[in-house]
Amino acid sequence: MSDPDARPLTDDEWAAAKPGTRVGRPRSPVRQVSTMIRFDADVLTAMKATGPGWQTRINDILRDYLKRRP
Repeated sequence: MSDPDARPLTDDEWAAAKPGTRVGRPRSPVRQVSTMIRFDADVLTAMKATGPGWQTRINDILRDYLKRRP
């Protein structure tokens, strides 16, 4: 408190300083669930080698498989 310019903000000042928008990615209309799954090392390496978005591509492959199943 030796620096008068560095005084603590009041509750009203903090409320005014908070951003009015959500920070981060927009919410997806489809809820995703976090899980842990084990892949063979060669499969995971190959999927990661396809570049960013590899997890989405795995999801798309699995969704396509489920659509084609009887």
